[in-house]
Amino acid sequence: MKVDRFEDLFAWQKARELTRQIYLLSKKGHFSKDFGLRDQIQRASVSIMSNLAEGFERGSKSEFHQFIVIAKASCAEVRSQLYVAMDVGYITKEEFDYVGNLAVEVSRIIGGLKVSIQKQRNQK
Repeated sequence: MKVDRFEDLFAWQKARELTRQIYLLSKKGHFSKDFGLRDQIQRASVSIMSNLAEGFERGSKSEFHQFIVIAKASCAEVRSQLYVAMDVGYITKEEFDYVGNLAVEVSRIIGGLKVSIQKQRNQK
């Protein structure tokens, strides 16, 4: 299947869902008042979506691959910050598990996209 728009990328769609969940979590209780952590985890989640979109729109497989790597790293950043949020009591273990598993899923999907783009780059 040919993807013509970044919105059609499954990785971007799942990253969008993750970002929504991060915003919902971080607007509650004490989390919403920890401006540093709240803003950082929101920025990191948005970075996943943004880098996938920007890389796709660059038009070259090499540049797309580079942006995919950055998106995957931002996903790891989100996962790490979720630990902080849980450790200080901003989110429950159940919330951590749900959103953390979503972040792991996004990371796996991005990893698969990375491999696919790398193969396409190697064929040229």
